[in-house]
Amino acid sequence: MKRLAILSTLLVLFTACGPSPEQQATMTATAMTATAAMWTFTPTQTATPTSTFTLTPTATSTPTITPTPTITPTPTFDFPDVTVKMQAHCRYGPSKAYLHAADLYPGDTGTVRGRFKLSQWLYVKFDKLNYFCWVAPSVVDVVGDVTMIYYTEPKLPGPSTLYKPPKNVQAVRNEKKVTISWDKVKMTKDDARGYFLDLFVCQDGAYLWWPISFEDQDKTSYTIKDEKGCPAPSGGQLYAVEKHGYTSPVEISWPQP
Repeated sequence: MKRLAILSTLLVLFTACGPSPEQQATMTATAMTATAAMWTFTPTQTATPTSTFTLTPTATSTPTITPTPTITPTPTFDFPDVTVKMQAHCRYGPSKAYLHAADLYPGDTGTVRGRFKLSQWLYVKFDKLNYFCWVAPSVVDVVGDVTMIYYTEPKLPGPSTLYKPPKNVQAVRNEKKVTISWDKVKMTKDDARGYFLDLFVCQDGAYLWWPISFEDQDKTSYTIKDEKGCPAPSGGQLYAVEKHGYTSPVEISWPQP
């Protein structure tokens, strides 16, 4: 406002003195220039908005790793191998008293599938045979641990459909001896294979498994030593034997000491 008042006064003075129009124009321009030079411009600050942004990182989910199960293969049991080292017999039970099952020759091979708890004989599946039979460990070479094999009970072929079991089976004691007797079982000469006794007896304090056979069909008695002093009673069974197998067994009524 103060600057506008000064400018107005100057204009009046110049007008009152009566200068020419040209002079007035020149003076007016000069006065305005001088006045303009005295103006002070205070710049107006323009507020610059300051925005502070805090970037929050986006959480990236970590994938859950599912472990792949390791497959543990089940080991396949390897049966002990046997190789025949001399000519021998394979039998239907774990003793020489049992019926012949097959002929064995050096180089025959097979695998052990069982063993007997009362002897060391092995139950073998020979490669050349389609059935199992028993062999003495002395006639084969064994590769493998036979103690890992289960015990097996002998499975006798039969009962015979051609012949009946022995009759009139008796056992008589005379002090430390027991005599077993029976009636003869009549068979053809081609079929006849005698008799088989499967006994358990007590001798010198030892309880013994006592298998014995007779090839003579006319032999109808057997005497064996048997004493007291064992934890289990003595006894046994009697079979008649033919070339195809065994008759049904007859239980012996055993006289205890």
